[in-house]
Amino acid sequence: MVAEPLHRYLLRRTNPDMVEDVLSETMLVLWRRIDDVPGPGTGPPPDPDDVLPWCYGVARGCLTNARRADGRRLRLVERLIRTQQHPSTMAPDHSDLHAALDGLGELDREMVRLWAWEGLAPRQIAEVTGLTSNAVSIRLHRAKKKLAAQLQLTRKNTERPGHKPDEGRSSQ
Repeated sequence: MVAEPLHRYLLRRTNPDMVEDVLSETMLVLWRRIDDVPGPGTGPPPDPDDVLPWCYGVARGCLTNARRADGRRLRLVERLIRTQQHPSTMAPDHSDLHAALDGLGELDREMVRLWAWEGLAPRQIAEVTGLTSNAVSIRLHRAKKKLAAQLQLTRKNTERPGHKPDEGRSSQ
């Protein structure tokens, strides 16, 4: 019931090599914490709309732990081989949207992704992030405004390919 949405959630947030490991860890944590799942304990199965945001929150925590572990492993390898190499940075994505998303803070970017990609409502995003519904609504509104302004600015400043700024004007 939750494995497929969690798999998509993780694919959008990390490299494909990490997805299966993080998903496995997430499912293990969910199994261990089955009594903490929101909804009735012995009655009918809980509503998926109530369970999935909670599961996203668990997956988010597992992903954070995996990233921390990767960082520790990387620092250890660097120390062991004593090189001056810096960790390779990901090639920047040149699309307007990803550039605008990168201009947001990490939490705001995550809230926009949960809202746009996962289709969660502010109360569900609040459950994933640990914020109040009201705080999520306010931050999401501000993040969307900032994103729209950044996209507008990027599009306004982008020159059309093949045209010079002064092309077509006389020099008189």
